[in-house]
Amino acid sequence: MNDTTAAGDTELDEQERLILDSVDRFLQRDVKPYVHALEKDDIYPEEIVERMKELGLFGVIIPEEYGGLGLSASLYTKVIERIAAVWMSVSGIINSHLIMAHIVARRGTEKQKQHFLSRFATGELRGGLALTEPDCGTDLQAIRTQAVRHGDHYVVNGTKTWISNGIYGQCFALLVKTDPKADPRHKGMSMFIAEKGDGFQASKRLEKLGYKGIDSAELVFNNYRVPAFNLIAGEGQGMQCAGAGLELGRVNVAARGVGVARAALEEALEYAQVRKTFGKPICEHQAIQLKLADMATRVEAARLLTEKAARKVDRGERSDLEAGMAKLFATEAAMENSQEALRIHGGYGYSKEFNVERLYRDAPLLVIGEGTNEIQRVIIAKRLVEMAAAGDSLG
Repeated sequence: MNDTTAAGDTELDEQERLILDSVDRFLQRDVKPYVHALEKDDIYPEEIVERMKELGLFGVIIPEEYGGLGLSASLYTKVIERIAAVWMSVSGIINSHLIMAHIVARRGTEKQKQHFLSRFATGELRGGLALTEPDCGTDLQAIRTQAVRHGDHYVVNGTKTWISNGIYGQCFALLVKTDPKADPRHKGMSMFIAEKGDGFQASKRLEKLGYKGIDSAELVFNNYRVPAFNLIAGEGQGMQCAGAGLELGRVNVAARGVGVARAALEEALEYAQVRKTFGKPICEHQAIQLKLADMATRVEAARLLTEKAARKVDRGERSDLEAGMAKLFATEAAMENSQEALRIHGGYGYSKEFNVERLYRDAPLLVIGEGTNEIQRVIIAKRLVEMAAAGDSLG
């Protein structure tokens, strides 16, 4: 791996370096040689998933007492950056699953943790976060999927869409309305750990511009019965559970943004050294140098913002401001760097033979997922005003 990969790793201890070295070897041996063919045909990477299970990657942030690796959020972001730099879709297979696991670890009962987390950690149960609906994305309080209690079960009816791991996953953190008439609306929202079964169908796989390989699906619930045992944190706590998941989710999407931005920089830098025009490598032309300098600066700034947000999560502190800033900046960096890398490659950047074409298609998802960047700006501004009114330091 080149020097840009190692940036920010100087304070790692020996155990952390061993973990990252193991991830790097896995990526070079088991992922990188197969990305082009799998991505081109939108094939779910089953062999890669099996290898990830063996490495324990489905349990990287799950506490050790429940069978996970118990990594800090800070180390977790470094793992995700590395994976996303090779193939962003693979990082999505892990991240969507870990958001669900994080919600259970943070908000679930001890019995729920004992029952689910060890199976999440091994990858026996994999899945994601089921929030979005056909008529509801950013405004989660407008969801229509309902759960009505009948004895020791709830009966669920409704539809979710754009759910990562929807087809190949088996279990999802499902946001529903348990009291549609509640005022304010979020008081009527609840979250369940929903395993696939009768009445729970992945109805179709959605075709996408990029982010190939990972399945994004529509989920349909038709009189689906979920045990009351699977209710997380009690009725009316759904938005709080979703918030806990999305806070970590925004940090991992930021890490993915850093990975894509870095990959675009590395591809552009390598190409600029071998491509010649007017008798010299294009990296010696000032116009290209300006692009490369801006790209490298974006990567480093995005990484530092992501690391700051991750440290907040590790300390158990409120991190919505830092996570929002990291997600906003890092994903915009991925967009800008992928576009600049394509331009530096010229006509070759438009060819599917080069990685920059894939990066250019993958990056837009990041500015939409886990809350659009427009919403991140609103969250950031509201938090700044709140802090200023309270006399809190903005430093």
